[in-house]
Amino acid sequence: MRWIRGVAFAVVGSWVVAFAFGGGAVSAKDEVDAFNKRYVELHLKMDTAGIFGTWAEDGVSLMPGEAPLIGKKAIVAWVENILSQMTGYKVVKEEIDFHDIQISGDWASEWATEHQVVQPPDGKPVIDSRGKMALVLHREAHGEWKVKQEMWNQAPKE
Repeated sequence: MRWIRGVAFAVVGSWVVAFAFGGGAVSAKDEVDAFNKRYVELHLKMDTAGIFGTWAEDGVSLMPGEAPLIGKKAIVAWVENILSQMTGYKVVKEEIDFHDIQISGDWASEWATEHQVVQPPDGKPVIDSRGKMALVLHREAHGEWKVKQEMWNQAPKE
């Protein structure tokens, strides 16, 4: 009877080890894909608190025509300033196609093309813009991917 119990413990133990070390584990690529999906959803919903949550505290944003924004506090202040001038605007379309995801340990890089349509208030014409961006992500100590660096520029209309 003891040997049956021993075999049962060995089988259950091997399942736990297999699950913990790959059998059921999510790959880093899957994690970055999930990050990207959430990133797009947050932009579409104009969830600024959620978007700010994707940033590392020491993140850097390189926007066209702007000095580098260094640190989450500077990035938040810059975005809040822009948003204060856009009361009543609504993102009605947000498409970001991520490409060439490269992962090395706790670091990932990728580039993307972006298409955004924003509806201003009072029936003004929509703003239809396209851009390109590069992101550098870092998996923080608690396991969550955060934006460490981003760079945006405009893309030609298709």
